Amino acid sequence: MWKWMVVLSVFLGCFVSVKWVLKRVNGWVYKTNLGDKRYSLPPGDLGWPFIGNMWSFLRAFWSNDPDSFIHSFVSRFGHTGIYKAFMFGNQSVIVTMPETCKRVLNDDDAFKPGWPTSAVELIGKKSFIGISYKEHKRLRRLTAASINGHEALSFHIPYMEEKVISALQKWTEMGEIEFLTHLRMLTFRIIMHIFLSSESAEVMEALEKEYTALNFGVRSMAINAPGFAYYKALKARRRLVAVFQSAVNERRKERRANGSLKKKDMLDALMEVKDEKGEPLDDEEIIDVMLMYLNAGHESSVHTTMWATIFLQQHPEFLAKAKAEQERTVKERSPTKEGLSLVEFREMTCLSKVIDETLRLITFSVTVFGEALTDVHIKGYVIPKGWKILVWFRSIHLDPDIYPNPKEFNPSRWDDYTGRANTFLPFGAGSRLCPGNDLAKLEIAIFLHHFLLNYRLERVNPESRVRYLPHTRPADNCLARIKRLTPNQY
Repeated sequence: MWKWMVVLSVFLGCFVSVKWVLKRVNGWVYKTNLGDKRYSLPPGDLGWPFIGNMWSFLRAFWSNDPDSFIHSFVSRFGHTGIYKAFMFGNQSVIVTMPETCKRVLNDDDAFKPGWPTSAVELIGKKSFIGISYKEHKRLRRLTAASINGHEALSFHIPYMEEKVISALQKWTEMGEIEFLTHLRMLTFRIIMHIFLSSESAEVMEALEKEYTALNFGVRSMAINAPGFAYYKALKARRRLVAVFQSAVNERRKERRANGSLKKKDMLDALMEVKDEKGEPLDDEEIIDVMLMYLNAGHESSVHTTMWATIFLQQHPEFLAKAKAEQERTVKERSPTKEGLSLVEFREMTCLSKVIDETLRLITFSVTVFGEALTDVHIKGYVIPKGWKILVWFRSIHLDPDIYPNPKEFNPSRWDDYTGRANTFLPFGAGSRLCPGNDLAKLEIAIFLHHFLLNYRLERVNPESRVRYLPHTRPADNCLARIKRLTPNQY
């Protein structure tokens, strides 16, 4: 017995010693070359060798409490709002308060985009997340009107309405469906029409699956081996690039044969834009910009639409208000006018609050990535040049000091709302504000307009477990039946 106790003690001593060493390896590797600056780093820890804090992050987001990841930093190091960590393969600083987030998102002289190399490989080296601030500003200016401009948005409304009305009617006849999956296909068809004027249902379904694989890979660990999400995402990107390159080649052939054509979609717009020197975008720029817009607009619209629908069904008082507004919109419409207009959309104040509350509550983008261009001083701490910055939107949107009862769905909180700056960041801020934000909200509003007027959602598993990676969603993809309403029925 005595001998076994000695062996056990030695084993435990070795285990504790090895653990102590491993927990400090990253600190020795990444802090020793900083000199005196290492004493001014934000509080936090750099986790385990190679994986850093990623296991803690994944464990939290695979659980029922994703916010436990940040809460562990707060409980150990205090409510400083800025913490050092080792995330996605890089020494990083996480910022979680409006003031620090504002600085990172708006100071283009101190910070640049800092997405992990693995994400840039998937979205594109010439997309907005992979280019310099100067190039980003140029591409944004050249493409913004084709996405968010008044003329572009007005032009797309009839097609969106047509597809939403048709899909809702079809879904009522299908019995049980995965609501999220069918929403994803609907939204993808709409956005592909906007970008490529494509209509083939078979092609749409195939491409949508590729985009789903791509999106899962963007937020996964960069393990390029069979069976891993990143490996599947790289394959999906290659197939998507091939499809878009074929479309670009075909469109160039049409334009050579027929001369200058009237712009009919985003691809035409991208092929026609020229910079100050009269130079057009090259094929790689066109394809990466389209891949980026499609990926961002497709997923954010889908999940926000699904959750807004679920939340309204769960809260009859807000559903009644939103439905009454939609009925009033139709009633006040001129008899000669068919379908929604952009003016009507802009006047839907109740629905806008529903959408904003959904965007806040689900926080589709947990974080965005930046990188320090120089040593940056924030709140008495130093962020060393080259370190990554993670702007943690979720902490702001679910902060009880900013939003009382933050996990409660309450669109009324936006009545006469005069919150602090940078406390609502569903689409980012500053020069990195999502360029397709108006298009995304328009898509969501058009669906909710027709759904509220004529349909209701009956979930099969209303207590289904919620998953948080890569995006917040029910584990069963919202298995449900879509039922058409009878008159005066909610």
